[in-house]
Amino acid sequence: MIRAMAHRVQELLVQVVLAIFPKATFGKPSCQLRARDVPAEAEGGNGFWLSWRLAVEANNMSAWRTVPPQCQRHVESYMTGGQYEQDLKLIVDQVTAYANGITVSNDGMDAWILDIDDTIISNMLYYKGKRYGCDPFDATGFKAWAARGECPAIPAVLGLFKKLVDDGFKVILLTGRDQETLGPATFNNLRNQGFHGYERLIMKTQAYKGQRAITYKSDIRRQLEEEGYRIWGNVGDQWSDLQGQFVGKRTFKIPNPMYFVR
Repeated sequence: MIRAMAHRVQELLVQVVLAIFPKATFGKPSCQLRARDVPAEAEGGNGFWLSWRLAVEANNMSAWRTVPPQCQRHVESYMTGGQYEQDLKLIVDQVTAYANGITVSNDGMDAWILDIDDTIISNMLYYKGKRYGCDPFDATGFKAWAARGECPAIPAVLGLFKKLVDDGFKVILLTGRDQETLGPATFNNLRNQGFHGYERLIMKTQAYKGQRAITYKSDIRRQLEEEGYRIWGNVGDQWSDLQGQFVGKRTFKIPNPMYFVR
């Protein structure tokens, strides 16, 4: 009888617990995870950053204005921790392999086009102060930075530049920088960083003021082809460097998760 009474008391206790905690579960835990159960910091985890960067480099994240705040430390780690340099080396190796397969003619019209900012010289020191792209673009601040003429060369691309020049290609530097305000500073910056022997430095003039990068650079490339240049390759860190018309026989994208230029 005592055993039966104890069993009855146990049943009553279970009923009381279920009445007080109706959503409690016992036994095997559920493997379903609701969105609200995911920790807030998970969105800023490495997985989100890797997906976001892939979307950026594949041009699936078009017209983004700033880097998501939860990606700031990942962008910093990527740009300063060695992975950026490894990615650059792989890309430069591919460019070099392609260029090695081209027979340069004697007419001086075999050309390559290289963008400038964050393609051959780096603005990472400037963007460090802008939380690696988490802050909105500051046109006045960037112009003041560029006017100092202190952008360091990107070593891997400087090596590529020298090889193309040595191989007999006409290297044309095409940038969206304003010629009137940044011309001398840009010329001196490039010279001081070891960029010698290029064919032309083409900067944005008043004739292209207000035009998007794709429109401006397409028109410049059209003019170059009309002059007889054969554009074998086109290298840039922005998709707007590589899209539009007359883009060349091959394009190569340099990684840049810090900003987007339309």
